[in-house]
Parts: sequence; structure tokens; C-alpha cells
Amino acid sequence: MNAQHPGFTRKGWALFAVMAFVWGITYLFIKEAVASYSPPAVVSARTLLGAAVLLPFAIRAGALKAAWKHWPWVMAFGLIEMAGPFLLLSHAETQLPSGLTGLLVATVPLFAVLIALVRGDRSVLAPIRLGGLLLGFAGVAIVVAGPGLFPRDGASAFAIGEVLLTALLYAIAPFVIAYKLSDVPSIGTITLALLGIGLGYLPAALLTQTEVPTLRSTVSLVLLGVICTAVAFVAFFALIREVGPVRAPLFTYVNPIVALVLGTVLLAEPVTPGLLIGLPVVLVGCWFAATGGRLRPRVTGT
Repeated sequence: MNAQHPGFTRKGWALFAVMAFVWGITYLFIKEAVASYSPPAVVSARTLLGAAVLLPFAIRAGALKAAWKHWPWVMAFGLIEMAGPFLLLSHAETQLPSGLTGLLVATVPLFAVLIALVRGDRSVLAPIRLGGLLLGFAGVAIVVAGPGLFPRDGASAFAIGEVLLTALLYAIAPFVIAYKLSDVPSIGTITLALLGIGLGYLPAALLTQTEVPTLRSTVSLVLLGVICTAVAFVAFFALIREVGPVRAPLFTYVNPIVALVLGTVLLAEPVTPGLLIGLPVVLVGCWFAATGGRLRPRVTGT
């Protein structure tokens, strides 16, 4: 795996930046959507919207036929990456602030390291990379550990567990893509998985949606489906193929930073000392974890 993915290229960093931003705004959109949509309705709508955006491209490319040949693994990916996490996050954000949710999801790379170790990859134990992982997590903790971000009631403990389970599932999904679906056209895999999960949640969505949605929630849900689902998954697959399943989830370190910066710029939220101190710590830690301290990826022989 390391011979195929020696490190981050320019393309890898560009995809990393896209994912950091696009999935950084996801928590804000989820928070707005669940204000008047039930969690199953959010999951069904965002996945069906994402599938609708990608379906014409998948059909034109003939990718659905190729994906259907591997439908058990495609649906396994959908369950691990979409069905479970989307519902868990939607329900958790009825209890938790988006900043704390982002912090907890930022544990994905640590779970990815543990999975890689179980698979026999010892390169993740290199001191610089491991130190970068820990430094990045410490930076995220510095950023979000400010007043008002952590929950103050015991009822949110279950929601915290939901987000941590989401982080574990998010760490597993790239390995499914890299080792079971690497030869399947990505747009076919994404579209088929989104369509299957969306239709699967549709009955629950119809049964649980009891109030009239607000315009604000609806706009957030549409953006969640188009930008944070359809566009994001295309970039996510490209990132995994470019840098591998261990390094790809590192963008989750930057997601909560993006969410807090957008809140400051768009909603006039205060710039806290934690943000000023923690942001560079996150970026430095993420760079070391991704590159091992090298400016360019190491070229290895085949």
C-alpha cells in the first residue's frame, strides 16, 4: 500500500482542501436541517438528492452496470459510510453543538491508524507521523474546548457515543474502497450506494416527518445533498485513490476548524484564543501526519 501511496502530491493536497471545506460545512447544514426535519428524513433526502445529481453522469459513463456487478460490496460501503453515519450524526446533532461534533469526528485518523495496524501496516508508527496525528488531535481539542461548546447535561453522553461510532465507521469505509472497490468506477459506486440508502430510509422518513419544514432547513438540506454528499463523495474517492485509505481521513482534523471559521465570518461568532492557538497546531500536526515531514512524496520502486 505504501509503495502505491508514498505521500501527498499537489493533486492530493488540492483534494484534501476540497474535502476539508466541503465536509467542514456539513455539520452546520445538518444542524440547520434537523431543526425541522427528522433524522431519517435528513438521511433519505440528502442521499436521494446526491444520487439524483450523479445519476445522469453515472448512466452516461456506463458506471452503474460495473458497480452492480459488485453490489454486495457497494452496499456494504453504503451501510458503513452513509446509512450508519448519516443517521448517527443527524440524531447526535439534535443534542450536540456542531463544533463538538466536528471534534469527535476528527478522531477518524486515529481509528484509521488502528485499523492499518491490525492489517499489518507498521509505517503508521513512524515517530513523525504518529506524533503528527497526536499533535493534530491536540490542536482540535484546543480549538473547540472553549466556553459553551461542550454539553452540560448527561443526556448528551449517548450522542457523543453516536459520533464516536460514526468516526469508527468513517475510518473503515476507505479500506473497503481501496481493497474491494478499487477497480469499480467511483461514480457508479457512489450513485448506486446513495440510491440504495436513500430508498431504504424513505419509509422511515415519511413516517417520522411530522412537522412542516422551514425554508432555512430545506435550503440547508438541499446544500447538504448536493455539495456535502454528491460533490464530496466524488472528491473523497479521488483522494483515497491518490493518497491511500490511511492518509485520506486526515482532512477530518481540519473540518471543525472550517466550521468555526465559517461561523465567525458568516454569523459574527467571536474569534476565541483557542481558535488562534489551535488552528496552526492542527495544520502543522496534519502536515506531519500526512507527509512524515517530507516536502515531496518519497519515490519508491515497484
